[in-house]
Amino acid sequence: MNEPKIIILSGPSGVGKGTVRGLLDFDDLNLVNSVSWTTRDPRPGEVEGVSYHFATPEEFAKNVAENGFVEHAGFANNAYGTPRKPIEDWMAEGKNVLLEIEVNGAMQVMEKYPEAVSIFLVPPTVEDLGKRLTGRNTEDEEKIKKRLARSVEEMKYKDKYQHVVVNDEADRAAKEVADIIKGNVNSDN
Repeated sequence: MNEPKIIILSGPSGVGKGTVRGLLDFDDLNLVNSVSWTTRDPRPGEVEGVSYHFATPEEFAKNVAENGFVEHAGFANNAYGTPRKPIEDWMAEGKNVLLEIEVNGAMQVMEKYPEAVSIFLVPPTVEDLGKRLTGRNTEDEEKIKKRLARSVEEMKYKDKYQHVVVNDEADRAAKEVADIIKGNVNSDN
């Protein structure tokens, strides 16, 4: 086995990062999921400590001041960050760590950890992305327009990633992501 790695799964909002992540076989990939912090309110079905760690803006700012994140960024008046200590602990245990993060955060992680495996999910078309964002029914039209505009900007970063995967069908995309991870972390596969 190679050294444990950070696996970055990134892409524009609404592309299906969470869906693809949910289809990965974490045991087969010797993988753990890093749970990000956010200051936004939970969406229906999200669970504290599983989906996100939901923090107050004050708790978040304190963690930033204490250098507790490997990356952090703001979007749509909310903050998001990936906690440092769990990543370091899991890697010390020999685990690969999956970071499902947005583009700004991914750029920060790639700068700090150039050995990280970076995967960018893209929709088949921008129109598909708009349909996915609207179909979630979690935000009003104004927020969806902002997310879509940002998503178009984020797509420009895809060439900065080692791998680009089209999420045209979640099962197929998840298999491709798993194959990329296996190819980068297992010397015996």
